[in-house]
Amino acid sequence: MSGRLESGTPTRFVGLISGTSMDGIDAVVVDFAGAAPRTLAATTLEFDPGLAHELDALRQDPDHYPAARLARLDTRLGEALGKAALHVIRLAELEPADIAAIGSHGQTVLHRPDDRWPFTLQIGNPHCIAALTGIATVTDFRRGDLAIGGQGAPLAPLLHEALFHHADESRAVLNLGGIANLTLLPASGGVSGFDSGPANCLIDDWYRRHHAGRFDAQGRWAASGEIDEQWLAELMQDPYFRRRPPKSTGIEYFSAGWLDRHLPDWAHDRPADTQATLVELTARSIATALKQCADARPTRLLVCGGGVHNQYMVDRIAGRLPDISVDSSRAHGVDPDHVEAVLFAWLARERLAARPLATGAITGARQPHIAGTICAPPPSKPPH
Repeated sequence: MSGRLESGTPTRFVGLISGTSMDGIDAVVVDFAGAAPRTLAATTLEFDPGLAHELDALRQDPDHYPAARLARLDTRLGEALGKAALHVIRLAELEPADIAAIGSHGQTVLHRPDDRWPFTLQIGNPHCIAALTGIATVTDFRRGDLAIGGQGAPLAPLLHEALFHHADESRAVLNLGGIANLTLLPASGGVSGFDSGPANCLIDDWYRRHHAGRFDAQGRWAASGEIDEQWLAELMQDPYFRRRPPKSTGIEYFSAGWLDRHLPDWAHDRPADTQATLVELTARSIATALKQCADARPTRLLVCGGGVHNQYMVDRIAGRLPDISVDSSRAHGVDPDHVEAVLFAWLARERLAARPLATGAITGARQPHIAGTICAPPPSKPPH
């Protein structure tokens, strides 16, 4: 098989991401030969318990996590990402030689675009991925954007525009990962986007404090509680919700520490009510953000990301947007679990073609730039 068109243009790419929920690796093989990207194979591989434990430890206190331990984790995650790439290539019944490149986002462990010295850090050593697979690996998609004044995130709107823009209706795309991000796609054209605030990060943390599992399946526990409107109003006073785009955030801001600082006295006596109110925080912050975008008010909202499986949360979001139709991205041709992995396959393709990305309306970057760094695999034979 060949991953190239007759002209020699590469068409098959792998996309890898471990998102802000830190629950595993999403991996896809995408063929860009047609008018729309076609997913040839997709999977999610959970982290082994030891790796998940290390990532949790890093998430809890990134400022004091030892450098040597971080470097070791970078290599360990790189090997896991490389194995995930090989696994999904086999699922597609392809060989590594059929793949033009791997786009690996890695795992975001720090994202502070508003620091005096703005920075973002994704780990998952790409040299390990390239060496293990023998495939060129594109990574480090965010730091170049920060270097020219951007927020470095979100990047998903770039792909959302290509996949979901419709000339007959204004749309928005909502990705429900650990953090929620919104893309605005006016019917007249153009794209903008930003992180609206927490999606799953706070509710997952609170759930794990009270249950053995990692997630509140379908939001059943939250649905059993009652929303505390007074506490919700207090949570909505956080300065992040009042900021105007461009803006981005991460789980080191909306962290376990943030939650602890904001918990009311009754939280541990009424844990289900706490969970219900945290879900409502996600719903209200998203609805508020959309209402602030009066010049690009959508009539349809497409939802993707892991949070699409939390039916209670999706219902609460839809309930706060009565004049907007809410659909899964699946109804528009893309599995909601795979959109972000497809993004990094697409970004790898753009990097190999050396096409500049215009992120200014999304991140605030001062100019278009070529995003990503290419890590070439070692030669199959030692050079003479």
